[in-house]
Amino acid sequence: MKKIILSIDGMTCSACSNGLEKYLNKQKGVLNASVNLVMANATIEYDEALLNQEKIEEFVKEAGFKSLGEFKEIKLESNNKQEKVKFIIFTLLAILLMYISMGHMINLPTIPIVDPHTNGVNYAICLLVLTIAFIFYGFDILKNGYKNLIHKTPNMDTLVGIGVVSSLLYSIYSMYMIIKGNNSYTMNLYFESAAIVIYFIKLGRYIDRISKDKTKEAISKLVKITPETAVIKKDGVEKQVTLDEIQKGDTVISKPGEKIAVDGNIILGKAHLDESFITGESKPISKEIGDTVIAGSMNFDGYIEYKAERIGKESTISEIVKLVVEASNTKAPIAKIADKVSGYFVPAVIVIAIVTFLAYLIFGAEFSTSLSTFVTVLVVACPCSLGLATPLAIVVSEGLCASNGILVKKSEILENAQKVNTIIFDKTGTLTYGKLKISEVINYSSVEEKSILQLAGSLESKGSHPIGKAFTDYMEENKIQRLDVEEFENVAGCGIIGKIEKNEIIIGNSKILDKYNIENNHLEDEKKLKENGNSIIYIVKNKEICALIGVNDIVRENAKDVIDKLNKNNIQTVMLTGDNQETAEKIAKEIGITKVISNVLPSEKANMVKKLKEEGKFVMMCGDGINDSPALASANIGVSVNSGTDIAMDSSDVILTRNDLNSIVNLIKISKKTIRNIKQNLFWAFFYNTLMIPIAIRSITSNWNIN
Repeated sequence: MKKIILSIDGMTCSACSNGLEKYLNKQKGVLNASVNLVMANATIEYDEALLNQEKIEEFVKEAGFKSLGEFKEIKLESNNKQEKVKFIIFTLLAILLMYISMGHMINLPTIPIVDPHTNGVNYAICLLVLTIAFIFYGFDILKNGYKNLIHKTPNMDTLVGIGVVSSLLYSIYSMYMIIKGNNSYTMNLYFESAAIVIYFIKLGRYIDRISKDKTKEAISKLVKITPETAVIKKDGVEKQVTLDEIQKGDTVISKPGEKIAVDGNIILGKAHLDESFITGESKPISKEIGDTVIAGSMNFDGYIEYKAERIGKESTISEIVKLVVEASNTKAPIAKIADKVSGYFVPAVIVIAIVTFLAYLIFGAEFSTSLSTFVTVLVVACPCSLGLATPLAIVVSEGLCASNGILVKKSEILENAQKVNTIIFDKTGTLTYGKLKISEVINYSSVEEKSILQLAGSLESKGSHPIGKAFTDYMEENKIQRLDVEEFENVAGCGIIGKIEKNEIIIGNSKILDKYNIENNHLEDEKKLKENGNSIIYIVKNKEICALIGVNDIVRENAKDVIDKLNKNNIQTVMLTGDNQETAEKIAKEIGITKVISNVLPSEKANMVKKLKEEGKFVMMCGDGINDSPALASANIGVSVNSGTDIAMDSSDVILTRNDLNSIVNLIKISKKTIRNIKQNLFWAFFYNTLMIPIAIRSITSNWNIN
């Protein structure tokens, strides 16, 4: 199976997108096709043994549309000066046309040369000339309507086209009768109806393009994060190139004040980078040789050279844009209902208009009255609002989520997130930071705490134990210089030993004190630290205990606030962890989670999720996206907390690129507002169409001339 996203030209309303979607899904080899009206593209999954891009583009052409090739970027419509000038000109022509055709009906002064009562022929010719101008202005509407009728996918343009052509032909016949001398036909001219219908449709689309562009702005901003050019280094020579020219393995240069061009690994230099657009962390991150860099990051203060690793579509930013676009192309269940109704709506309106026309004639109405009613029914029933009610709301919400660091893979998540009543949290890496940090320092010496941690960090930098990372991270975060270490030795299962500035430094647990016969008078302090879930580290200098340090996995800064917000919204929170019961309950109590399931293996987590679902719960699982993947896939909604560099995990439905648990609360809020907005849109769209059709049918019954 292969997936491709094509840009589509020629879609003007929901009936267009529905018709194309139905046609594509009928074709052999197409496994699934989803057409997005707002984004003007189609996502097609197909059997590559049967089809290729060229064949799929032929299907698009057969359906009456045009493929512009593979979707590469989000393009905003350019409402340039020329288009605005054209629109202003036709606005003035529309006012003139209405004045000439109807000014006399409300006793406005008439223009003698085109007075319908004294110069009927001039009046008719003037209206025809002005209407022909509008026909050219809206020729794309008429052409598209005819094309879709031929391909048996009638749409809004079909309704408008039939109405305009009917009015035009009947008006030309009436003009012919006027030229022959029957001046009574001046009241049977409907040139202005044909012209003004086109004008208002063009006005609606002009406004609609502006509206659609606004819905794409949040996504398009992501594309602009990366620079347009970069400097690469080959054979010692620097050369400026575009991003498309950068190849994997190229050495790229970044100087202070420049943005990182592609994802890669630093091979020379050191700098502080701002990655807040991905991680949400406002504080610049120190990067040195071996560290990864993300395209779009801002280099604050250093010269670095990095090896290009993920370029083009493989880059983090491209993955984000791809996920957002694909999500906007998937349809929420509520959207499918609207699409289905809209697909039947256009043919039904055509039938209603024809039946109304015939009924008027049968019951004795004049032909002109019957035709006017026929055109009115077609025009007032245009299903644009019905078709755009859902996709516009979805795309706006997708863009809002993306700008807030929430990547939603399927738009149905935006419908379902507001149903969540139970959220399961993994502990390590989700509720906690997932890495050990210094939580408490008990200083027994006269030396300041910073100096003690400098000794410990310098010695730990020579070792490989995970606990040592807490000390080296502390030194890096606080910009503490490392001291030279001599005679370093690792004492298996106990700790490490070495010399710093000729002082013997020992670091380790209580076992290392016994090994070197060091008296320990701090067992009570050790007990208290252990009760708080800490790992115990003693710092010894020249056989004297300097400090007792507790190292722990720290709870995320806003975890308690997030849990509190969820509890207030009657959403049950559950901690699901492989850690021991004592540690799990301590953290749960600290942040306000009442239900704890501990000592669970990763393979058993999915069963716990299924059990809660069987109890009738609508479950969201929030984990780190790796060990929790079975549980994430089993939940109604799987949410992965991730750094943002490994963006394309298959197990989760939602990725929080900023590692901010508040994003879960924001997702649920956005979901509730999205559904409320969609329901309001659908109500008013159905209400309008349901109301206006019978009004159109009965609007001019008072003018019937029954013999």
